[in-house]
Amino acid sequence: MRTRTLFRALLATVLCVSCGGSGGSGGSSPSTPTTPSGTGTSSVITVTITGIKGALSFSPNPAACATGQTVVWKNADTVPHRVVIDDLGVDSGDIAPGATSQPMALANVSKGYHCALHPQMVGALNNAATPPEGPPCGPYGC
Repeated sequence: MRTRTLFRALLATVLCVSCGGSGGSGGSSPSTPTTPSGTGTSSVITVTITGIKGALSFSPNPAACATGQTVVWKNADTVPHRVVIDDLGVDSGDIAPGATSQPMALANVSKGYHCALHPQMVGALNNAATPPEGPPCGPYGC
């Protein structure tokens, strides 16, 4: 329980710093496209959302995120997606087509994740087992 509270506090701090303290992206409004900055070895790992393809919906899958790196999800699909890690309360908010989520400090997280809008879309971080595909349709249809 204490680890979860510490993780959430760290995540909130990272998100707040990355968004300039303006409240972050939450709710259901689409994300604004962002470009991860950096030169040489990137401190940002980009996971591309490729479409509604079960365990092949995210690339790379699983994604490896080393200590000091952050993760962003880039939506290369034509419909919105929303990445969640239920066990940790992590939620990217809706990611519009062509947009990228806010960076998330998930280097020490070894968990599966899925799209809240399309539960059959599943992925994993840091060699966690990819969760089984969810039901065929999400809350907004197929």
